[in-house]
Amino acid sequence: MTAVFSQFVGTIPSFYDSGLGPVLFEDFADDLVRRCAALDPQAVLELAAGTGIVSRRLAEAIAPRARLVVTDLNAPMLGIARQKLADRPEIEFAEVDAQALPYADATFDLVVCQFGVMFFPDRRAAYREAARVLRPGGQYLFSTWGPWSVNPFAAGVQGVVEAHFPADPPGFYKVPFSCGDPDAVLRDLEAAGWRGTEYQTLRQTRVVADPAGFATALVHGNPLIAEIRQRGHVDPEVVVADVLAALVGRFGTAPMEIPLQTMVFTCRKP
Repeated sequence: MTAVFSQFVGTIPSFYDSGLGPVLFEDFADDLVRRCAALDPQAVLELAAGTGIVSRRLAEAIAPRARLVVTDLNAPMLGIARQKLADRPEIEFAEVDAQALPYADATFDLVVCQFGVMFFPDRRAAYREAARVLRPGGQYLFSTWGPWSVNPFAAGVQGVVEAHFPADPPGFYKVPFSCGDPDAVLRDLEAAGWRGTEYQTLRQTRVVADPAGFATALVHGNPLIAEIRQRGHVDPEVVVADVLAALVGRFGTAPMEIPLQTMVFTCRKP
């Protein structure tokens, strides 16, 4: 993985939050936060929080009775999360690398991460760090996307960029879906010292009311846009138009319905 894949900077955060959030992240965030709240945690660490889609829901569900620390590697993403929670001064924010957490052992009783572990270059190190900062009996909840085969919108985007850049296709869309094999995730967790991990597969059909906006965000709302601009010989708006055409060709016009599949892993520290 090159550094560009984890750089959510510039205008990316706003497209990510407004264009991708309602379709791809918000409903799954509701589910994840329900799981977290049911544990009645007292100290929560959120990793790879992005623009605060989960964070805002966590704040409503568990704060102020519980400490909530919201972290991300990218300051621009975290900036939007801060804005969303500007009325909650008790919530802590920090730019943090999940592979080297700046917290003492046994600080939290819950660590949570929505769709972030795929971006950690050394996942096993990140899994070990999550275990280290958890108290005995604490839990680590995180979600991943299933593979392209069950998330065909992503395969469609990749097909478009490969058609435009056959000699050197952008690879960003391989990263978010790189943990689609649950057995591989479980092996990494076991190698990092976790035992007895469980997972649940979640399936949804999402209605896309604004396919053009969604297509725009699929290109501009993540580091794919940086890869396109680095190559330089294709207008990003041409890619957007072709992504929209691919979506319509596969799923029809608005209101478009797309299938999504994810997994939620639950890790318990002895």
